[in-house]
Amino acid sequence: MTTTLKYAGKFALVTGSRRGVGRLITEHLLQHGAKVAGFARGDATFEHSNYVHFQVDVSDPAAVQKGFAALKKITEVIHIVVNNAAVLTSQYAMIMPPAAAQAMINTNLLGTFMVSREASKMMRKTKWGRIINIGSMAASLEPIGDSVYAACKAGVSTLANVMARELAPLNVTCNTLGVSGIKSDMLDQLPKEKIAAVIAGLPLPRFAEADDILNVLDFFASDRSSYITAQTVFLGGVN
Repeated sequence: MTTTLKYAGKFALVTGSRRGVGRLITEHLLQHGAKVAGFARGDATFEHSNYVHFQVDVSDPAAVQKGFAALKKITEVIHIVVNNAAVLTSQYAMIMPPAAAQAMINTNLLGTFMVSREASKMMRKTKWGRIINIGSMAASLEPIGDSVYAACKAGVSTLANVMARELAPLNVTCNTLGVSGIKSDMLDQLPKEKIAAVIAGLPLPRFAEADDILNVLDFFASDRSSYITAQTVFLGGVN
């Protein structure tokens, strides 16, 4: 089967690219012809001739700016940004350690802001860009134990919506992909019975699969989606 190189000529940046959804998206973009830079706290977990890895902790604004300075040494343009990096501590609010709450805010919300901020400066030069935030069903379902995580993911959608207005004159769109449960290291942190109950309550009661995510990603990233911005698409029928 011939692979369509739908991302040929495009340069993408994916945060949290080492594993899980981030790696899935990174490998998809590479398979379809993109050149991809990955930001992650750890070392690269795979190699590809069109992939370059930067050790960047997106929770640290100075580290993000340093990462972009390094990135600009190898490319003058970024076409697509996928803000995927996230951390999760699921715990009742009364016993949530402040440090864990702060880590989620710094990575999930501030990190998304900083990467979008720096990337938009590069997109301004080419007058074309796609910023795609990876959200979560938690923002809509508001599950017990996920107060800060859900708030951050709701904030990610609001962040994209406001930036969509600011960046519209530059032909840069900003959208959010609200992922439902997909088997990953992050999901494995949660009690299986809790996840099973959430999945059972969805209009489409199953786990998300890779193609469910990639289908929406391709839609947001497409050249044809220039009129699609400030939107959040939840998987599995969440609303």
